[in-house]
Parts: sequence; C-alpha cells; structure tokens
Amino acid sequence: MKVTIRRSGSGLSAYVPKKDLEEPIVKVENEGLWGGFVVLRNGWRLLLPDLPEDTRLPVTVEARKIVNDAAQKETS
Repeated sequence: MKVTIRRSGSGLSAYVPKKDLEEPIVKVENEGLWGGFVVLRNGWRLLLPDLPEDTRLPVTVEARKIVNDAAQKETS
C-alpha cells in the first residue's frame, strides 16, 4: 500500500491515502527508519522499504501492513 511518511511538529507520521488515514508513528524498529517496521498509534505495523538514511521527507513509499500472527489465526 502507498504510504506517505512525513515529519510533523510532534515527530513522524504516516498517511495512507487509500484509507484517508493519518497516524503518528509511535515505534520504529530501526533508528534509520528504513528497512524495518514502524508502529502507528492505531496499532498498525507497517514494513517500510530499505531506503538510504538520508532520504528526504516527506516521501511516498510502498509499505506492507504486517498482520499479528495471533489475530490472523483467530480469523482463519
């Protein structure tokens, strides 16, 4: 899914245009942001592509939503 990552006054945020959803990023796996997952305030985990650390923001990337294994088993 397309996600726009930008820096706001309170930190980083992610905007998902298809869902018209903007949420603050509350946790990052990698200090450099790219190539790992981020957690949004609403609980979504997104896997970001591996980009150079000096990538300028805002940037739109193709991210993958990570589904919790336990939740996935409950819905199967």
